[in-house]
Amino acid sequence: MKKVFQKSGSLIMAFLVLFSTMSFTVEKHFCGQILVDLAIFSEAETCGMEMHMASSEEKSEDSCCKEQKISVEGQKDLKLSFDQLDFPQQVFISFFAYSYIDLFEGLPEMVVPFKDYSPPLLVRDVQLLDQTFLI
Repeated sequence: MKKVFQKSGSLIMAFLVLFSTMSFTVEKHFCGQILVDLAIFSEAETCGMEMHMASSEEKSEDSCCKEQKISVEGQKDLKLSFDQLDFPQQVFISFFAYSYIDLFEGLPEMVVPFKDYSPPLLVRDVQLLDQTFLI
């Protein structure tokens, strides 16, 4: 159960970093009051009406078509510099590292005193000789 929580937590954190650093653009093309096209990561397709009204170099002000562009910028600076830490941050990092290293201290090795001795050889089966059996 612990591994499931750990793996799901790391997956959620990876997606959080991915989506916080990702930039994208949403473009909408309206012809009058009707939404003709909606595009994410690309340019929206036009309805073809503005080619008849104005050339591609100049757009007329009274055109019925309009475009709306929404840009979402992600984070750019994720790399922290550790050379500019103030004293409380340095103290926190040193105590955290010290306590984290103590977590991996090994358990004392269990000593088995009869590890090197083998059991005696069985000459006769005592239970069969005495005919005593546990039921």
